[in-house]
Amino acid sequence: MSNTAEHYTFTLSDKVSRQKVTFKNRYGIALSGDLYLPKNAGDQKLSALAISGPFGAVKEQSSGLYANQMAERGFAVIAFDPSYTGESGGEPRNIASSDINTEDFSAAVDFLGLQKNVDRNKIGIIGICGFGGFALNATAVDKRVKAVATTSMYDIPRVASKGYYDKVTLEERTKTLEQMSQQRWKDAESGTTASGPRSNAEKLKGDEPQFIKDYFDYYRTPRGFHERSVNSNGAWAATSGFSLMNMPILTYIKEISPRPILIIAGENAHSRYFSEDIYKMAAEPKELMIIPKAVHVDLYDKVDIIPFDKLESFFSENLK
Repeated sequence: MSNTAEHYTFTLSDKVSRQKVTFKNRYGIALSGDLYLPKNAGDQKLSALAISGPFGAVKEQSSGLYANQMAERGFAVIAFDPSYTGESGGEPRNIASSDINTEDFSAAVDFLGLQKNVDRNKIGIIGICGFGGFALNATAVDKRVKAVATTSMYDIPRVASKGYYDKVTLEERTKTLEQMSQQRWKDAESGTTASGPRSNAEKLKGDEPQFIKDYFDYYRTPRGFHERSVNSNGAWAATSGFSLMNMPILTYIKEISPRPILIIAGENAHSRYFSEDIYKMAAEPKELMIIPKAVHVDLYDKVDIIPFDKLESFFSENLK
């Protein structure tokens, strides 16, 4: 588990270049990204992709791996840290927002469209895990995005507000919001933002649900650990859910149409129902691809399972 600033959880392709970049979103927050380019592109204008996720991850993890793979296939790709996390700006740290995290994708589109080697009429988005939901939300509102794909998609505001499979009762939701409301008094009095529980424990007890063990296997082992990742090495702010629980996303998902949607989920993923529900809600053209035997985190980094050939053909056909 490296502590160097340049620690990536995957190997950069020898066919791809990577450059650190910064750009600002509409709220003035400086976002940190890595721009991946195919080395053999020459002077041609490229189709481009903006990628982020999973929720609580950084660009040196899964989103960078995806960017590396897609750049190898001929796309200009930016993988970026969302606001308040990783190397991106924003204070206090480790805060999520339905609005701002949606805006982060549009800011990445801004950046890509200003590059001289990018065709700004051929920009798409890939969202992984929780940033799959924000990617869909950004595409609904930002008509510059020509196509969107998600893998292991989560609707973070939905699960924050209603729990898994929407089982949280109004009484339970009210209690959680009361606790966060009282925490705001403590934060205001101390002038600091308190952290909630660790995103992934230091050690497993052994009786956790399988998907918790799967998360641990990615974020807390050398496979996917990164020192700046909330999920590897920290916790969200105790009040981070304040915005998420009151500001649902995907209300306007039908307005992505007539632009295409590709939704990819593992057959055995605990999160599969999010993808299936969104597929039902979305208008055509849309496609739901279920990866046999795969669990949620398999689509983070297992290049033999992630359908990169499908992602390549989807964006090649639709970024025209």
